[in-house]
Amino acid sequence: MNNPNDFSRDAWNANAENWDERMGDNGNDFFNILCWPVLASFLDLKPDSHLLDIACGNGLTTRRLVELGAQVTAFDFSSKLIEYAKARTAKYASKITYHVIDATNESQLLSLGEGKFDSALSNMALFDMADIQPLFRALPKLLKPNGTFVFSITHPAFNNASSMHVMEEMDDDGEIKTVYSIKVSRYMTPHHQRGLALRNQPKPQIYFERPLQYYLNMGFQNGFILDRFEERAFPPEIQQMTPLGWGGKFSELPAAIVARMRLVS
Repeated sequence: MNNPNDFSRDAWNANAENWDERMGDNGNDFFNILCWPVLASFLDLKPDSHLLDIACGNGLTTRRLVELGAQVTAFDFSSKLIEYAKARTAKYASKITYHVIDATNESQLLSLGEGKFDSALSNMALFDMADIQPLFRALPKLLKPNGTFVFSITHPAFNNASSMHVMEEMDDDGEIKTVYSIKVSRYMTPHHQRGLALRNQPKPQIYFERPLQYYLNMGFQNGFILDRFEERAFPPEIQQMTPLGWGGKFSELPAAIVARMRLVS
């Protein structure tokens, strides 16, 4: 890969139709169980809030934000995904402005308007970006004073490209038990690797993996503090879509995190 960012954009354009069909209007368990309830509570929307939806995909989060009363500016670097987002949000056209913008390009980000947004949201997207430094540099300029940046990502320690889901059987004091665990061989060193967000997608995309401290320090260095944080695991009653897929059998191991960072004067 001579240019990982270009490879990633090409992959998301190739996968756009497949991704739109899978996520649809309602999203998946990761979104509805792990992410959205916390994202919505962390945003603490006020009437007529203007939000920036970063890497909006097919407009799933954009629609939810509008339904909560927000005015939304949304962007993605995949022109194909933006087409699907517009189609799925046609009835909200007066409340949404879409752009095709690359989050790794600071000048493109700043073209959205400085001091314009009450909050910014990024749902499950920062690990799809080849470089998050331009975004973190731009956000303090795009947000209003004391503005917030709320994001969700797969849990860097438990849900990365090196993690393997393991099922083992043990004799525990005379009782045969099945134990589910996760084996991880890499975490601290930033790394990028091709992977499948959906098992039947046409082309692998790239995961740009970073330890949690990388994300938090990036925020701290650009004038943010961390003021809300949750690690999110599936409840025990949630069934796996595949035998070792994420679900209730891994209820003690968080698959995602949600964080809120706030600008300080």
